[in-house]
Amino acid sequence: MTAFAPLHSTLMLTLATSCGLDATSHPPSAMTDAPSETIDTTALLDTATLGAGCFWCVEAVFTELKGVRSVTSGYMGGHVKDPDYKRVCTGTTGHAEVARIIYDPKVISFDELLEVFWLTHDPTTLNRQGNDVGTQYRSVIFTHSQEQMDKARAYKQKLDESAAYPAPIVTEIVPAEVFYPAENYHQDYYAQNPDQGYCRYVIRPKLEKFRKVFAEKLER
Repeated sequence: MTAFAPLHSTLMLTLATSCGLDATSHPPSAMTDAPSETIDTTALLDTATLGAGCFWCVEAVFTELKGVRSVTSGYMGGHVKDPDYKRVCTGTTGHAEVARIIYDPKVISFDELLEVFWLTHDPTTLNRQGNDVGTQYRSVIFTHSQEQMDKARAYKQKLDESAAYPAPIVTEIVPAEVFYPAENYHQDYYAQNPDQGYCRYVIRPKLEKFRKVFAEKLER
């Protein structure tokens, strides 16, 4: 396991606006399947699925890391089959907004992904990130193997024992379930909508701080 970095408090941002469903945040769009991914099948890739509030933020952060081949926004952990964004936003389907990360473990480890995960959101607030409130915004690690489960639990325990945060970590660590890709307009949302309000005032400042802290891990 990689060394546990000290908590960069300047990276943690209080969200001044919400990414919840509203007329200004989400332009009307047909509910279609997410675009297919082009992945180099010659490489031995792995999967991580993380929830840390609005999936627009999570996707924007992890897309920039070396070794990450693709990031897909979607839903996991609920009890309703084939959920759509409108239903997930009600908080009644049980799903969390997540990012499915396909990565090359020879380039970036699961431990390094966890480090970025812990430091780019507040894992001490239950079912909330800033103004995004509801179980769909919960902090959660969906594990794809026993090794991922063990690593995530150990990392969480060490962070709590070191008092890296002023309050206990409430992040769920549970086995991965069915992943449902979000609608097309959610994919690459920040890249496609850099001047949208939430992107300008929440995601952009977070990315700027993230790039400074993790400069050596960035693809570009």
